[in-house]
Amino acid sequence: MSRPNVVWITLDSVRADHTSIDGYDRPTTPSLSELRKQGLGFRNCIAHGRSTLPSSGAILTGLAPSRTTLGITGDVLPENVRTIPQRFANDGYRTAALSGNSFVGSETGLDRGFEQYQWLTSSRLHQVGPTILIRYLRNLWRHSAGLTLDSAKHSTPFLMNQMAKQWLRKFDDEERPFFFYLHYNEPHRPYYPPKGYVDKFTENIEMSAREAAESSLRIHRNLNEIIANGTNLTAAEYDALEAMYDAEIAYTDEMIGRLIAWMREQGLDDTIIVVTADHGELFGEYGLLSHKFVLHDAVTRVPLVIARIGESETEFGSSFSVEEDDIVQHTDVMRTLLSMADVDESGTIGVNLRREKREFAISQRGPPDFDQMYQYNSNYDTDRFHDGILTALRTPEWKYLKSESRTELFALPDESTNVSTDHPAAADRLDELLESWLDRYGKPVGESREGTFSNAAKRQLRELGYID
Repeated sequence: MSRPNVVWITLDSVRADHTSIDGYDRPTTPSLSELRKQGLGFRNCIAHGRSTLPSSGAILTGLAPSRTTLGITGDVLPENVRTIPQRFANDGYRTAALSGNSFVGSETGLDRGFEQYQWLTSSRLHQVGPTILIRYLRNLWRHSAGLTLDSAKHSTPFLMNQMAKQWLRKFDDEERPFFFYLHYNEPHRPYYPPKGYVDKFTENIEMSAREAAESSLRIHRNLNEIIANGTNLTAAEYDALEAMYDAEIAYTDEMIGRLIAWMREQGLDDTIIVVTADHGELFGEYGLLSHKFVLHDAVTRVPLVIARIGESETEFGSSFSVEEDDIVQHTDVMRTLLSMADVDESGTIGVNLRREKREFAISQRGPPDFDQMYQYNSNYDTDRFHDGILTALRTPEWKYLKSESRTELFALPDESTNVSTDHPAAADRLDELLESWLDRYGKPVGESREGTFSNAAKRQLRELGYID
C-alpha cells in the first residue's frame, strides 16, 4: 500500500466525558461517532499535559513535556529537538499546519518543520484572504456571534475549514503525500457558541440562551477571582456554563464532520485522520474551573478517534493490537503514524499501537502560578495542590502523583482520597515505575527558555485567560 496522507485534528479543551463517543447524554459529537464507526475510538486517551503547550509539544515532538521543557519550565522548544513535521519532511512528506492557538506556532517553536504554516485568530481575520473573509461575514449569524467588535465572541472553525480546503486542493495536485496538522481553538473558553448553536442545549436549564452565554462570558472574564474566592457558582450558573461548553463542542464537531465529508468527496482515500483534544476542562473538580493546577482525569482524559478514508473499520482496526478500552497516549498514535508512513520513529517515547500496548500513561504539569489567586484572596488555600513540577502515572486502576512536595495515590475513579497508607505496595511499585520513567524519558534535553510573544499573541492569550 502507498504511503498514506496524515491529517491530525486537535480540538482545544475537550474532556472525554462530554463527548457522545464516551456515552455522554447530550449529542455533542455525532461526527466523531460516525468517524469511529469507520475506524477506532479510544476511551482512555491520556494527554501528556493539562494545557495546550505541554500537550501539543508532546504531540509535535513525540517527547515528554519535561524533556522538551515546554509548559513545564520553558515556553520555547530547544533547538536540538527534532519535531514530528521535520521527520515527515525529511522522508519526503509535504508538511503544513493551521493553528488557532498561538502556543502552537512560531513563538514557541512548534511551527518548526512545517513548510506551510498559518496562525489563525479572530483578531487577524484579514489574513485569510478576501474570498474566505467575505464568505465568513455572510455567515456570521450561523458560524459566529453576529456583528460585534468583541473578538472573544467570534468563532473560527468555519474559517479553519475554508482554509484547510484551500490548502488540501493544492496538496492533491502534488505527488508527495502530506502531513497536515490542524489545531482548532474551540471549545476553549470563553464558551460563547455561534448564534446558530447558542440554544442547542438550553431547553432544560433555568437561563435563556442569551443569559447563559453572557453568564459564561462573565465567569470567563472573572475566572481567577471566582476560583480564589471558593468557586461558589450556583447550580444554574454551572448548568449554563456546561450548556455553552457543550454547544461549542457540538458546533466544532459539525465543522470537523463537514471537513471530513468534503475530503471523502475529493477522493482523498489514502488518508489517515486523527481527531483528538489537547486537554480537557474542569467544572468544579477540586473547586476549580478551566484547566488549572491539577492532573485530574477531567483535564487529562480526552477523546481520540483514528480512521483511514477508504478502509472499513474491520480493515483498519485489524492492524492494531490495542482495544478501545486500553490506555493510549498521543505519542503512541504519532509513533504508529510514523511507522505506517515509513518515517523515522527512533527516539520517540510512544509505543507502536500495531505491535504493543502500554502499561501506564504519564501526564505532567509545570510549577503552578498561585499569585493569580493571591491577587484576589491572600488567604487562598494552596496546600491541597502540589508545588513545583508534578508528574502523574495512571494505570486503569490507579493514579499516582509525585512532585517536589509530596506523593499521593488514588484508586480510580476517586481522585480525592489519598489511599497511599492503605495500599503501600501499590504506591511503592508505582513510585519505582515513575522514577524509572523520569530517569529514562523525563530529563530535559536542553535549557528552558521563556518565550517572546507578539502583541497579537499576547492579546489572544489574554482573551483565552492565560494571562491577565
